Amino acid sequence: MTSTMVSAQSNRPYSGNAARFVAARDFLLRHREDYMTAYRDFRWPTLDHFNWALDYFDVMARNNVHPALWLVDDDAGETKLSFAELSERSNRIANALRGLGVRRGDRILVMLGNVVPLWECMLAAMKLGAVIVPATTLLTRNDLADRFARGRVRHVIASADAATKFADLPGDYSRIVVGTEVPGWTPFEAGYAASADFAADGETRADDPLLLYFTSGTTATPKLVLHSHQSYPVGHLSTMYWLGVRPGDLHLNISSPGWAKHAWSCFFSPWNAEAAVFIVNQRRFNARGLLDTMARCGVTTFCAPPTVWRMLIQENLSAWPVRVKELIGAGEPLNPEVIERVKSAWGITIRDGYGQTETSALVGNTPGQKVKPGSMGRPLPGYRVALLDQDGTPVNEGEVCLRLDPRPTGLMQGYQSDDGGVRAQADAVYRTGDVASIDDEGYLTYVGRADDVFKSSDYRISPFELESALIEHPAVAEAAVVPSPDPMRLAVPKAYLALAAGHAPDRATALSIFKHCRTALAPFKRVRRIEFAELPKTISGKIRRVELRRIEAANRRDDKRAPLEFREEDFSENELGARSERTDT
Repeated sequence: MTSTMVSAQSNRPYSGNAARFVAARDFLLRHREDYMTAYRDFRWPTLDHFNWALDYFDVMARNNVHPALWLVDDDAGETKLSFAELSERSNRIANALRGLGVRRGDRILVMLGNVVPLWECMLAAMKLGAVIVPATTLLTRNDLADRFARGRVRHVIASADAATKFADLPGDYSRIVVGTEVPGWTPFEAGYAASADFAADGETRADDPLLLYFTSGTTATPKLVLHSHQSYPVGHLSTMYWLGVRPGDLHLNISSPGWAKHAWSCFFSPWNAEAAVFIVNQRRFNARGLLDTMARCGVTTFCAPPTVWRMLIQENLSAWPVRVKELIGAGEPLNPEVIERVKSAWGITIRDGYGQTETSALVGNTPGQKVKPGSMGRPLPGYRVALLDQDGTPVNEGEVCLRLDPRPTGLMQGYQSDDGGVRAQADAVYRTGDVASIDDEGYLTYVGRADDVFKSSDYRISPFELESALIEHPAVAEAAVVPSPDPMRLAVPKAYLALAAGHAPDRATALSIFKHCRTALAPFKRVRRIEFAELPKTISGKIRRVELRRIEAANRRDDKRAPLEFREEDFSENELGARSERTDT
């Protein structure tokens, strides 16, 4: 017999696996400010078959006229849709996609900005059992070719302005365009004419694949992170708890589609809590415009990366009568002075947290608890975190690891191999690759990467990938990329370069290399500073990036600029060539 429960939060009946999911959700909402009870007693729900869009979202959305998605756009005005409307519209899109040949297990590359069809096709793909491959609109042709080959993409949903990037990408894949019609592409909007009644072709197993993310690592190509119908929808109960969103909240998260944080905070977490997703689309980031909109529309929870917070504190924040109750920082450590300035203006402390594309939020400063500036917080409900050295011994400063007995639901299924298989987790722990320290109260503080990957703004940068592009330039013999501290972006990529014979370490060579980077790399990956230098190496010939990091950090601290250092801002846009696609901040 299928059990049924009525949610204490929404008074709606759920059955089977959905009932277990909602019971776990309600427990966390009930103990929202009781961290000790929530951490001690929370258990991930045990699920066998589960389709979040069908079993949870559609039930929650039935006759639900509360706002689910609210978009404010510089160019297109405002759009507001209820849960019921999104449920119906996603049914229509699911039926239309099925008519175009989308089947269970098919990979759909989604390359859209913050437009309503993004949420509709996400829900529709879930209902169909298809696998979503999120793609930022900043990707280059080579990035897309890699995703097609290793991601086994069979369908593409893209905006009209991004459609040109697929012009010379071979393959038998369906093309669906959002917005302006493009020859050879099927208009997404035609799907609204399909039936509003959707019937699944079968049950969805909880461990069926749902999302395939490409994330930068220490190799030349991104790693493929595979998540299931359980690991992200259910796993983000921990993220919901950290964010502090509640039913009826209006949640704003500053994040670009195509990145995991967008799914974290613009999809699963707020809708898990039956809160509304709020989006502000700006052609170019404008702090005053963002604050005006937040105050006018009544945003209650707000999450942004440190780059945005550093821009916001340039304004007199106290002049805006915002109604926010929770403020969150994410993506990289937030400076204590930024936290203090926001608290002085609004009386609210920004709470930091930590997670990865491979996980949901696993550490955080949670609502109602003491917040330690500079700390990531404590392990979140459902995660057992340990700091271990390379031998697996617990230490006070070491690699952040997750114990896998029991395995946390929010952890990925694994990394997909180039042959399509998933690499099994053989160890007793999952190693994040990040280093942290822990204090006597169990609060964790981020130290840095165990490898060379670093953050620039809210983007993970793989030095190896940038170095591979740099040495394609005929003047570059060797390259080493390290983070160069930056007051706005936390860090920007800087390349130390050894030149090939016959090339002078001068302005003309630097300009040629910067122009090459604009062509070879997506905007968020571009090298912003270069220095011609002899690269320090070990006896075995390996470049000592750790030494270059120390040199760069000391130079920035002392505001020194090397004689043979060049920066992108040293050159005009006319010299560098046409402006490439912008990043969000």
